[in-house]
Formats: sequence, C-alpha cells, structure tokens
Amino acid sequence: MKKDALLDAAEAVLSEHGTQALTLTAVADRAGVSKGGLLYHFSTKEALVKALVTRVIEEFDDLIAELDDGTPGSYSRAYVEATFKVFTDGARTYRRWSAITAAATDPELAAPLNEAMARWHRRDPAEDRDPVAGMIVRLAAEGLWEVMSHSPELYGEAELAALRERLLALLER
Repeated sequence: MKKDALLDAAEAVLSEHGTQALTLTAVADRAGVSKGGLLYHFSTKEALVKALVTRVIEEFDDLIAELDDGTPGSYSRAYVEATFKVFTDGARTYRRWSAITAAATDPELAAPLNEAMARWHRRDPAEDRDPVAGMIVRLAAEGLWEVMSHSPELYGEAELAALRERLLALLER
C-alpha cells in the first residue's frame, strides 16, 4: 500500500470521527491493511500526523506556486486564489485541511505548519502594490480558514465567490 493511501485513510478517520479517534489501529482498519503494514511506513502516530501536515503544506505551496506569476502583488493574489480553490474544489481537499488543523494540536507536530504560516505571511512588503492591503487580505483568508474549519457550511458558493472577489479587489486598490 502506498503512503498516500494511508494518509487518505488517516484523513478520513480524522474528518469523520475527530482527533480522539485517530489511532494506528483505526487508520490501518480504514486503509484495509494490517497494523504492521501501516507501521512499515509510519512507526508512530506522531510520524503519521507529521506526514499529514507536511503533505498539506506542500500542496498549498504547490497551489500558490502554480498561481503566482511573479508580478507585483501576485503572491497575495495567489494566496487568496489558492485558499478559495481549496474551499471550492470539493470535500476531499477541504477535508484534508480541516483534519490536519485538528490533528496538529501538539506544539511539536504543529511546528512545520507554524513555520509555513510564518513563511506565507512574512513576505517582502515590496511584493504588494499596497503592503498593508496584502497583509490584511492574507490575514482575512487565514480567518476564513479558521471559521471554515469549525463551520464548513457557514458560507455558500455565492458568498465565497463574493468574498474572493472583494479580497482580490482590495489588492488592486
């Protein structure tokens, strides 16, 4: 069994049953492998959670890189676009983010996510036409992540589209 399938199984356990249910046995059962098969790839629950966090960071970095064309303000635009892409690309992508956020409550396990947050938010101010607007927009997107992780049904498709448009417009002023 491939690591990604095991990580998918862990995400499903987290998303459906919460962090208390995340055990190596539950993940192995969900993946349809023996616990030994899971341990071959992830020797501890902490190693599994770390791999989940790492995968999320890499996927978001890849989205940003795909959308960032290098022009002034493009990083902040890409950050907004990547955020909304996650929210509108279906339950699987959103499930991944909400599950990892819930799982990364241990400070040691959350460290890679905290480092990525600092990298995502500590950009060169000269990259944005209006550096403060860039900070505000990225922080607003971050707040949306927090809200959506607790109440994913709060905003519908039209509301998310309106939020996206307004955040992008703030970057163009």
